[in-house]
Amino acid sequence: MNAALRQARFDDGCSLDAAGTARARTAAGSLPAAGRVLVSPPVCCRETASALGLDPAAGPAPAGPDVGRWRGRTLDEVSVDEPDAVAPRLADPSSAPHGGESVHAWCARVGGWLEETAQVSGRTVAVVEPEIVRAVVVRVLAAPNSAFWRIDVPPLTGSEFTGRAGRWNMALGTVLGRPTEVGAP
Repeated sequence: MNAALRQARFDDGCSLDAAGTARARTAAGSLPAAGRVLVSPPVCCRETASALGLDPAAGPAPAGPDVGRWRGRTLDEVSVDEPDAVAPRLADPSSAPHGGESVHAWCARVGGWLEETAQVSGRTVAVVEPEIVRAVVVRVLAAPNSAFWRIDVPPLTGSEFTGRAGRWNMALGTVLGRPTEVGAP
């Protein structure tokens, strides 16, 4: 959790806030052992990995989508300044009114990364932004790219993707750092 998430701000490279750091530290040790750890480039992802006690020695995960001139701005600000640009961005996956990357291009880029990652045997843990998880879900389900906006990914939750290209399974939204009760819904 950081200021950008709390304010619905397009990523501006901000750090975790104190509550986010504390929550990540509480979750340390809750992830299964992995043969390699990948971390997205943003500061908040690197800080989360560190707080979780992970060493991202294997290499990077993809960065979040390029939102062009909207970077660092809130959705409300963009809606006031560019009202005719927001609706196409949310409705048309090929639209990139901000001058950055379309959802279509973004999902294709993350899908390529997923397929590359699947070629390495063993468990991989990736500390990534919610947009990366959304794009992976779209790819795994072979859903239309328009589904990207319909997927919510809360901070500090685990999503597990098992299998290989063409046959994936997933478990989404495991809250890290909280014990689960047997029989709990």
